[in-house]
Amino acid sequence: MGKKVAVVLAGCGVYDGSEIHESSAVLVHLSREGAQAEVYAPNVDQMHVVDHVRGQPTQEKRNVLVESARIARGNIKDLAKLDVKGLDALIIPGGFGVAKNLSTWATQGKNCTVSKEVEDVLKAFHAAKKPIGLCCISPVLAAKIFPGCELTVGHDTECEKWPYAKTAETMKELGCKHVNKHVTEIHVDAKNKLVTTSAFMCNAPIHEIYDGIGKMVKEVVRLA
Repeated sequence: MGKKVAVVLAGCGVYDGSEIHESSAVLVHLSREGAQAEVYAPNVDQMHVVDHVRGQPTQEKRNVLVESARIARGNIKDLAKLDVKGLDALIIPGGFGVAKNLSTWATQGKNCTVSKEVEDVLKAFHAAKKPIGLCCISPVLAAKIFPGCELTVGHDTECEKWPYAKTAETMKELGCKHVNKHVTEIHVDAKNKLVTTSAFMCNAPIHEIYDGIGKMVKEVVRLA
């Protein structure tokens, strides 16, 4: 039997949910590794809905579980039903939904709170010594919950290639060790079984982001 890996989504779309290409890459690479993905999302309203053409919030209301089901092709469960005992690993793709719907990072930065359901799931996998894969912005969840852990969100010096590098500095302020890595590289915190990669934190060609996520997935499955 292949490993069973929980994939937690935060909606559908980069600006208000899970990043679709990252989520798809995670699912493709899990399949390639012979692992079975079980997709989950919290049954809560999104912080807001963003028109992805204009990049502006709208008055619409959407549900995180309902929107995430689009990526999962309907094969999804309420995060409240996740049982760590039947699972071997956890992966959370990026997208602004992580910072808006799974936590309040988007509005409060290092002073944010992580949603209780999400925090409980992360702590359960960590306590069971089961690996956790995080990419793009989602390593901030670990930064908030596991003080002193080692993570990467890419580089810590802002430039055209790394427009979100200030995130690394904020994570350091939370007491984490940030390790600079290229988009096709991963960082492994062996002690905490955390595997991270930068994905769309880097202004890179999509195939490089896909390859970096592939390395993260491969290592998560290996550690499981």
